[in-house]
Amino acid sequence: MSLYLKPRNGKGNNRRSLDIVRDMLSVASVRARKTRIMYQANLSFVQLEKYLHALLEKGLLGYDGDSCYFITEKGLEFLKLYGKYVERCQAIKVQVDRSAKDRLLLEHMCSCREPSRSQRAITKMS
Repeated sequence: MSLYLKPRNGKGNNRRSLDIVRDMLSVASVRARKTRIMYQANLSFVQLEKYLHALLEKGLLGYDGDSCYFITEKGLEFLKLYGKYVERCQAIKVQVDRSAKDRLLLEHMCSCREPSRSQRAITKMS
């Protein structure tokens, strides 16, 4: 079974698989049983089983044989890389938002039409 990392589709509040993996690894940073991982990562039992199997197979989680799961070195590396990924995504979003604002301002400056309500609001913020 491979780790399911397909991004979500649609506009729901569902977490992406990467977010679920991050949550599970964070819980398991201190040895944890299945129930604790399930509740703290906000998963159903079916989701928990699916992800536990995949994370064990990929070497991101380990099992101590005494009903506890723990994060591995590979899992710690995942969390570190995931944090950097989130930071980059946030920086890109800021740049995209700034570019969209600049585009609206430029369109307003050269447009012969009456500016839209959103364009007027952006012009006031500048």
